[in-house]
Amino acid sequence: MNLKSEGNTISAPDLKSPNHVDVFICGSGSAGLCAATWLARYGLTCKIVDSRPGPLDVGQADGVQCRTVEVFDSFGIAEELLREAYHVLEVTFWVDDEKGGIVRSSRAPDREEGLSHMPHVILNQARVNGLLLGAMKRFNGQAVDYCYTVKGVEVDSEAASDPDAYCVTVNTVRNGNEEVFKAKYALACDGAHSAVRKSLGFKMIGDSTDSVWGVMDVYPRTNFPDIRRKDALQSRAGSLLIIPREGGSLVRLYIELPSGTTAKDVTLEDLQASARKIFHPYELDIADTFWWSAYSIGQRLADNFSKDNRVFLTGDACHTHSPKAGQGMNVSLQDGYNIGWKLASVLKGQAKPDLLKTYVFEREKVAANLIEFDRNFAKAFSSKSIKVGQNEKKFSELFVQAGRYTAGLTAKYDDSSITKAEWSKQSFATNLVVGMRFPSTQVVRHCDAKAMQLVKALPADGRWRIVIFAGDIRQDVAAEKLKRLAEYLSSSTSPVSKYTPAGADLDSFIEPILVLSGERIEVEQDQIPEYFRPVTGQYRMRDIHKTYVDDESYNSGHGKAYEFYGVDPKRGVLAIVRPDQYVSLVAGIDDYGLIGRFFDGFAVKRPRSDQFDLGDIVRNGLPSLNGLMKQNL
Repeated sequence: MNLKSEGNTISAPDLKSPNHVDVFICGSGSAGLCAATWLARYGLTCKIVDSRPGPLDVGQADGVQCRTVEVFDSFGIAEELLREAYHVLEVTFWVDDEKGGIVRSSRAPDREEGLSHMPHVILNQARVNGLLLGAMKRFNGQAVDYCYTVKGVEVDSEAASDPDAYCVTVNTVRNGNEEVFKAKYALACDGAHSAVRKSLGFKMIGDSTDSVWGVMDVYPRTNFPDIRRKDALQSRAGSLLIIPREGGSLVRLYIELPSGTTAKDVTLEDLQASARKIFHPYELDIADTFWWSAYSIGQRLADNFSKDNRVFLTGDACHTHSPKAGQGMNVSLQDGYNIGWKLASVLKGQAKPDLLKTYVFEREKVAANLIEFDRNFAKAFSSKSIKVGQNEKKFSELFVQAGRYTAGLTAKYDDSSITKAEWSKQSFATNLVVGMRFPSTQVVRHCDAKAMQLVKALPADGRWRIVIFAGDIRQDVAAEKLKRLAEYLSSSTSPVSKYTPAGADLDSFIEPILVLSGERIEVEQDQIPEYFRPVTGQYRMRDIHKTYVDDESYNSGHGKAYEFYGVDPKRGVLAIVRPDQYVSLVAGIDDYGLIGRFFDGFAVKRPRSDQFDLGDIVRNGLPSLNGLMKQNL
């Protein structure tokens, strides 16, 4: 159907059949739910299915690293997580006492000071998933469809070059009936035995060791003094890791089993007997066992992460490893956090499809590093290191040194269309590392004196941010620099003007965040350029919440933000920050050309015509199309 308006012929998009979807997500684990939450946050619906009859009841994963808590905070759901979880604050290390027992050798904080504003916590994966399910529903009513078995996917490689083509075929079975879906994109979030991966012919590369471990969630009666701390026990009887669980009573035990053990032959009695030997001379009586399993350690990596830039593997579908370092659920969830906003940006017409290639570029490296870390971690924790006479301190030292990694804060993305270390002036902000997540410290909001973490100004709502450290604008030089930057960002040549849809709020695609130095009470609103307090929203009010000051708060001390970020207030700096809170570019305040060049590399100047809201057309009639065109073209 062709419709004419203002002299142009516009092809209105065809109504999709129920089995045509923009994104099909195979599996509702951590990666799938996180990606779906991003899509819902952008206002996009997807088809997310799972073979289970309903939401996960009992999860096998439970460690929630600092970065994952930060991710939940970005979606506005960290408060519930922190309230319900066990907070890991201290780790103790126990070694062989050469008398047939164990003795505490050292203790350490679970994370180093200043590493993150969020803690490391423990919460059952079923509850973690539940928080994401709730967020999806609140954002746009998104839900999971259960009882679907995905049999495989196919990609029409020739059609894949057309960004609007539904070139992915997903074959499913539900209640004995075959259903076929057509999608623009598909995510394989269906676990280590991924049917999607197998149907694409991708292989898992790696191997298993002869080391077999057991895991059980138990209610222990014991005189072991550190049962409510995270503990690593290494003795000649084996190695054991203790993870206290939420609720005050439940404890998870990871237990090294004797050499020659076959995982499928392990019984619960075997696990309990091995645990008692390692605990000696302390008593261990298990009142009840909530869940248990046994597994052989293996590290494997998929040989491909994507097919034709249309199907993407995530989580255990592309990387598997041992569970003891608490990385599986977290890295999987962050795979979904990486791909979700990129899919949404492409589907909303904000970015070119090549943006999706950065998912593979970035997360393949993370997965490879994870496999290498897990291999070294598992080897160091094995009791064999003791038996061959290696230093018993080796594991405790490795554990402490690896704290930044296990907190999820070492991922550093290499240069791409959305990461530009080569263009950056890294020395201008030494702790805003290009390619790494934006760290947080306390600032004071100018408009209401509220002390808050700066990252709270960067929620996961799909917007890019330009964070400007302008220094003390009571000084003429700093004030003039900021004025000229505001003039550029307000100009017709700036990326704000080029890439913000007509009719949308000025800050809807790129939001400015201003961080000043000096005394907050000596800066008035009219000293701040109007660009940093734009008129927005239904009531067309000025948004005065975008300016923060590095100053003493009334009740929470001083965050010393400029010192924390390594910024000289006399020089100032700006940072471009991605929707997922990773730093893309660090530049001088007057480096206007870099800002424009950066966004020109991936952004789309105007939304495509297929972004019309057909619901509005149906409800209001075809005459409303003219108004929609003016808003979208």
